[in-house]
Amino acid sequence: MTINRRTGLPLFVAMVALNSCKWDKSVKVPDFDQAVAHAAVRSQVQFGPRVPGSDAHSRCKEWLIGEFKNHGATVTDQDFKAKTFDGKEFDAHNIIASYNIRARQRIIIASHWDSRPFSDQEQDTSLHHTPVSGADDGASGVGIILALSNLLGKQPLEKIGVDLVLFDAEDYGANNGEMETWCLGSQYWSKNPHVADYKADYGILLDMVGGANPSFNKEEYSLYFAPRVVEKVWKIAHGEGLDKVFVNINGTGLVDDHIFVNRDAHIPMIDIINRPPGSKTGFVTHWHTQKDDMNAIDPNTLGAVGRVLTKLLYWEDKDKI
Repeated sequence: MTINRRTGLPLFVAMVALNSCKWDKSVKVPDFDQAVAHAAVRSQVQFGPRVPGSDAHSRCKEWLIGEFKNHGATVTDQDFKAKTFDGKEFDAHNIIASYNIRARQRIIIASHWDSRPFSDQEQDTSLHHTPVSGADDGASGVGIILALSNLLGKQPLEKIGVDLVLFDAEDYGANNGEMETWCLGSQYWSKNPHVADYKADYGILLDMVGGANPSFNKEEYSLYFAPRVVEKVWKIAHGEGLDKVFVNINGTGLVDDHIFVNRDAHIPMIDIINRPPGSKTGFVTHWHTQKDDMNAIDPNTLGAVGRVLTKLLYWEDKDKI
């Protein structure tokens, strides 16, 4: 993903009222298991960099689909051709795991599952064409989603449906400000949803959600398109005592998968992404470097994000938010 200055954004705003959380301990919310999420991150990294067109990418795809099916999800493998900025074309795959498929009220939890083919943030330029392991940038969000999938299989929701969406070819973009070169999977899905006339109430995107001492601010376009969703998530985090993790700071806008879901699918979606204050790049120090490996992952961060999302889903199912 890259930092963006509103280029190409549509002229519409999700006009919704902000809701407050009404805490009700009678709602049975399962415990999110950060160890399951951490193990899922490690499993992805062990395949190697999940760059489209690679053997690691193909093997990881089959593993992800198998994990979702083991949890009881209805799984869609959405194939598409990813045409990259450098003139290449790859077979790419968006993976969608759906629960309670007949429910009209739906929530999307999304991440990208590919990893960047370039370590272009390394000071050593000889590493710039070395693929990134992507433990945090990609695998961390997927790890949380797999742990949520496990919970949804064991304790099904009653009223709402959930679509866990893994976008492919997010991280094969050009560092020249051209936002259309990024997020190829979400661009395709947003114009060609996996279900005809697909609708969702809202979505939440996870990106770089596994680093230590995270700072998730209120990303600019998330506030622009989906202020109600930002409010819900941050209030739940506040109730969990996570004020220093989900900080009450308005951040700058980013080109990430949520931009295209908002713009093209017209589904309000927010981006939960680690933006450490004072960062020279605007992101974590291991971003697009060889240091984005398992050493960059803190299980407690996975657990914090997972707890918030778990409470969100099960409270929404009981109309308690």
